[in-house]
Amino acid sequence: MDDLIITGDDEEEIHQTKENLSIRFQMKELRQLKHFLGLEVDRTQEGIFQCQHKYAKDLLQKFGMLECKPISTPMEPNVKLCTYEGKDVEDATMYQQLVGSLIYLTLTRPDISYAVGVMSRYMQNPKKSHLDAVRRILRYVKSTIDYGHLYKKGEDCKLIGYCDADYAGDHDTRRSTTGYVFKLGSGTISWCSKRQPTVSFSTTEAEYRAAAMAAQEITWLTQLMNDLHQLVDYSVSLYYDNQSAVHLAENPAFHARTKHVEIHYHFIREKVLQEEIEMRHINTDDQVADLFTKGLSTGKFKKFRRQLNVVQRL
Repeated sequence: MDDLIITGDDEEEIHQTKENLSIRFQMKELRQLKHFLGLEVDRTQEGIFQCQHKYAKDLLQKFGMLECKPISTPMEPNVKLCTYEGKDVEDATMYQQLVGSLIYLTLTRPDISYAVGVMSRYMQNPKKSHLDAVRRILRYVKSTIDYGHLYKKGEDCKLIGYCDADYAGDHDTRRSTTGYVFKLGSGTISWCSKRQPTVSFSTTEAEYRAAAMAAQEITWLTQLMNDLHQLVDYSVSLYYDNQSAVHLAENPAFHARTKHVEIHYHFIREKVLQEEIEMRHINTDDQVADLFTKGLSTGKFKKFRRQLNVVQRL
């Protein structure tokens, strides 16, 4: 193909073409976002309130739970659920649809993330006990149907995180559950409740695996904020309630007694030494990430829910 040579006249013509295309495809000014794929957004004097009220109501109606008796927590504390115990559910497809619908509701409801995550483990062969537990989540949704996520305005938007693990909490595999949550000011922007991929030999190992996973999320969030010109030029505080895990991350000589911890989980120590992350101890009673690792008592659950800024629509 012959080389393309652009003359002065050609440049003028190209410039004019760009202007014409710009005018032709110019987007009209959009109004403020109010509804998007089941999400509802309201702007209040306090800030931005995000919820899925209509979606939740339709969900309750679809599965015959609109008139159900409300309950104060999505999961009973210390509940023991197993894969093979109990009678099979007659309609496994209904169970799968129900859990799938609840997963979408977690977009604005981090308070149900742990309970929904646990119930999603039994999608292949659900039992009656699993269906009863899912119906409890729906009863909780009924009691909090007007709740959503509030992002307050005018706050210092500094990134902080909380991380925890429930050691050997899964009764089928004895794997631990990682839970973490990140906030900008008081607004919750990222959270996770996930069963760990392998069995841990100690509480410290389980906690350290969880911290490593949270450290990866910090790296991603930091890069995202930098791309948005919100520079993270400080050490991100990661709050932990396990002193051993904090010492393990901070002390480069401490690993000699923990060689069974896989090498890639030492990623967090590098981040601490590079001062990108600061591991900070927090009292267990104030560890909001607990909400993503286990069923809690009503009092503690409501306390942590408030800390996540999951509140009732005003």
